[in-house]
Amino acid sequence: MELICPLCNGLYEIKVICPICQNNMIDKGPIVNYLDNYSPYLPDEIISKVDGVPSYKCIHLFKCLRCKHDKRVEVDRVYF
Repeated sequence: MELICPLCNGLYEIKVICPICQNNMIDKGPIVNYLDNYSPYLPDEIISKVDGVPSYKCIHLFKCLRCKHDKRVEVDRVYF
């Protein structure tokens, strides 16, 4: 069994409300995908050393399409 992010793997979705305009925010994926061109392909063990986030967490970027506000949300990885 290994730890995986349930959002990245489509196991479930979460609803995040924009604190500015109360609109639903869209999941734009894990924040590590924005580090460089190769970061989406790196193993989680390496990513956790680069981004400083514990390996049992995955930080997702949510963005409001109405007011353009963004928010980072910590997601607990689950065993699969």
